[in-house]
Amino acid sequence: MAERRAERRRRTARGALAAAASAVVAVGTVVGLVSALDRDRAEADEARPTVSGSPSLRPLPAVPTPSPTSNSPSPSKSSKPKPKPKPKPKKTAPARPKPSSAPPAASGLYRYGDSQVLEWVRANRSDPRRPLIESRIANRPAAVWFADYAPATITARVRAVTSAGARAGQVPVLVPYAVPDRDCGGHSEGGAPDLDAYGDWIERFARGLGSREVIVILEPDALSQTECLSKSRQADRYEALAHAGRTLKSANPRARVYYDAGHSAWNPPGTQAARLRAAGAASAASSDGVFTNVSNFHRTSDETAYARKVLAAMGGPSDLGAVIDTSRNGNGAPPDGEWCDPDGRTLGRSPTLRTGEPRIDAYLWVKLPGESDGCKGEPGTFTADYAYELAD
Repeated sequence: MAERRAERRRRTARGALAAAASAVVAVGTVVGLVSALDRDRAEADEARPTVSGSPSLRPLPAVPTPSPTSNSPSPSKSSKPKPKPKPKPKKTAPARPKPSSAPPAASGLYRYGDSQVLEWVRANRSDPRRPLIESRIANRPAAVWFADYAPATITARVRAVTSAGARAGQVPVLVPYAVPDRDCGGHSEGGAPDLDAYGDWIERFARGLGSREVIVILEPDALSQTECLSKSRQADRYEALAHAGRTLKSANPRARVYYDAGHSAWNPPGTQAARLRAAGAASAASSDGVFTNVSNFHRTSDETAYARKVLAAMGGPSDLGAVIDTSRNGNGAPPDGEWCDPDGRTLGRSPTLRTGEPRIDAYLWVKLPGESDGCKGEPGTFTADYAYELAD
């Protein structure tokens, strides 16, 4: 009996020791887990970058793409992966051309916007003659005449025309017409009071020429019509015209100055050439050549032949040329020689700087069609009936 009680006490003691050992193991496991967690936290904290302020949450690790298994079917030819498209090159805007500082090349002859015919067209829109006059005369470039002796305003008036032509990139045609004893006292008499006054007027005229290309028709009839002048006065006129040409060319080296050669039915080529030489027309310092047929009606073919004969007789540089007034020579001159607004005339070739003829620099409308010679209206004034007759 006593031995049995002793055995039970020993078993109880061994159970208590075992339970205590299990408790120690359990506590140690918990402590180890806590220590491990603490170490993990500590190690994790040591691995984090130093930040300022509150750190952001770390992103989740990327999910790995599963590798194909042996059960996956092998790709067929039709299921080959499509090649990746090549990236399209970026489109770049084309570089803009640098603006040119060079002046625009002249594209043709300048049409003056304040001509008498244009004024008539604007004021007579309902006139049945208006469409024909507008299309065949008003819309064509023609010369601008400066026929009144007004020294105070001549520079500004010339500059207004040359500036407008420069803005348009076109060539204006100017006619200075103020030489003393103009037209020998005929329909177009007038001009400066004397040659000194004329010299001053032409200098003022030259100041308005600008620096672009311009054509100057210098004093129509001044060399063809001299019978009213004495020999000494003729010589003075030649000298005055030579000075005028030099003044114009000096003021604007791009100005093309042409001298009066009359027309094919007036003076013989040799006679006219001698007058032209005396007036400086054979010198490149004052002249670019001659003009013919201004305010007249002779055919272009006759004027071309005549102008070449005059140039040959003049001598001078080989690049001297001629311009021909074709404004009213479509039917040629009347057989009776009438020159003042004769009936039966018509418009000639359109104005152009490209004639295709050697030594013929231009066909110009110097006398604007419809402006009277003095018989169908006041000299130089626009007459609608006469314009319509020429345009019809």
